[in-house]
Amino acid sequence: MAQARHRAAGPASRPAPAGGRVIEGIVPAGVRTSAVYDDPPGAVLFPEEEPVVARAVDKRRREFTTVRWCAREALAGLGMPPVPITRGERGAPRWPDGVVGSMTHCDGYRAAAVARSGDVAALGIDAEPHGPLPDGVLEAIAREEELPLLEELGRASPDVHWDRLLFCAKEAVYKAWFPVARRWLGFEDATLVLDPGGTFTAEILVPDPPFRGFTGRWTAGRGLIATAITVPA
Repeated sequence: MAQARHRAAGPASRPAPAGGRVIEGIVPAGVRTSAVYDDPPGAVLFPEEEPVVARAVDKRRREFTTVRWCAREALAGLGMPPVPITRGERGAPRWPDGVVGSMTHCDGYRAAAVARSGDVAALGIDAEPHGPLPDGVLEAIAREEELPLLEELGRASPDVHWDRLLFCAKEAVYKAWFPVARRWLGFEDATLVLDPGGTFTAEILVPDPPFRGFTGRWTAGRGLIATAITVPA
């Protein structure tokens, strides 16, 4: 396995979301998105979605409901009617035929992105609060060769929480991977290179992968850090 390397080119500037946008600013034009920073009062669940959160606490229910509201708004951008977004294998969303998509939610943000499968083969998005990871998490998600890069990036651009970005990017990798591969992919099964200019690459390390790697984009702003992977069909 080739070890990923990064060449620093001096201090980096953090890519900022255009016009306050987050996910919308890091996906191509063919991908439709919807995102909100609170829970709209009109967001409701379809009956098919209700069982998943029937016993959930209020916070979990609101996140689940709003992110599906976002998904239906994004689908409307493709000219599609509102439909239930139920949970499939390992909790992955079940999208309508001919659609690929991804959803994410965290404190203060919910978003969904969708595209037609004829245009996009795989899609993964993730957003996280832009702060350091809790103690012990980095050691659980990072490969040995990724740690020197994080230290280097931290010295060059300390305004970015690179450990959180690594976690966020690996989440997007999994979300792009699983609907196509239908196989588990652990944090240790991909090695990432984060670029201060707003991109990242991932090398997949498991045997016979449907994708040998991914290229993604990232951004930070509004107290969030977000990542997106779009694989053209």
